[in-house]
Amino acid sequence: MATSQEERRRLIITAVGDLGGQVRLKDLADRLGIPAVTVRRDVAALADAGRLSRSHGFVSLGRPGTDRGPDPAGAPAPGRTVGLLVPSVGSYFDEVISGARTAATAAGARLVLGIAPYRADDDRVQVERLLESGAEGLLLAPGLLPGRASRESGWLDDLPVPAVLVERGSPTPGGAGSRLDAVGSDHRHGVLRALRHFAGLGHRAVLLAARSDSWTAEEVRAGYREGTRHLGLRQLPVLDTLSPEGVPTDTALLADRITGALANGTRAVLVHNDQDAIRLPPLLRARGLRVPEDVALIAYDDVFAALAAPPLTAVAPPKHAVGRAAFDLLLRRLAGGPELPVQRTALLPTLRVRTSCGG
Repeated sequence: MATSQEERRRLIITAVGDLGGQVRLKDLADRLGIPAVTVRRDVAALADAGRLSRSHGFVSLGRPGTDRGPDPAGAPAPGRTVGLLVPSVGSYFDEVISGARTAATAAGARLVLGIAPYRADDDRVQVERLLESGAEGLLLAPGLLPGRASRESGWLDDLPVPAVLVERGSPTPGGAGSRLDAVGSDHRHGVLRALRHFAGLGHRAVLLAARSDSWTAEEVRAGYREGTRHLGLRQLPVLDTLSPEGVPTDTALLADRITGALANGTRAVLVHNDQDAIRLPPLLRARGLRVPEDVALIAYDDVFAALAAPPLTAVAPPKHAVGRAAFDLLLRRLAGGPELPVQRTALLPTLRVRTSCGG
């Protein structure tokens, strides 16, 4: 194994030449007995110096052509690969993925997807897979929670390629990922929009039923605390839609709990997320509460809310725009390097008013 950075890089160039001038990055690491992460970092530096070129997980001798460098607008030319890590598909993050894909297509770049479900604790494994696929930059939505440092997330500070956090707000100062760029929705503002709408309809108290297992969920809860204080609304205990073990609460039981909580005269409910909110109207009706005649209901996420019966008023984070903005920021980071100041972008959700609030 090479004993210094200079020696490692000399061996890398020699090995690429010995292997015919082009070699897979993984094969190069295996041949030299050097960790793949270290080889990727050295190859990136050699490529920036014009001594090697990289493409789709391969390393080649020679200076990259003009099709590998940034264009005048700062975007990589066609052929670069970007990795995207999300916690799920089939719901909220589908639109984020769509936005990133739209931006990637426009830039002529290749987008590679990795999925690391909440509580699976395999974010790092999935990121390693994305890097092995040749990713030269990363868009990351890891399993972080606001204000909670995680020893398992320290790898965010040692990534060998530029990265942008997606829908993860501003990481805890000094915590994992605090030096990374970030693009996300301002969920606290989204909750305030919902509370203000309820207040405009004459409600003086709003019940929140919410998850507690994601960045968005925690921001929704924080937005409820801040928003009720700001608007002078009565703050009620939050109904957790997850058990302490992280299992979703049976929706019938949730309907029972909401019915009980509404016994004090409260007639407004904000539910995170759409899937729980859509199940509620028929269950509440069976308990003598009609939406919107007896209960005003707003969903948070607006993935499926328009398909409910009745259609649900919903807070709509700008998911597609987040994906596009995150990709564009990553392009600027790839072009500008570490000299570019760290950037944090928060996009404001909108409120889509339908029939579930009456008024």
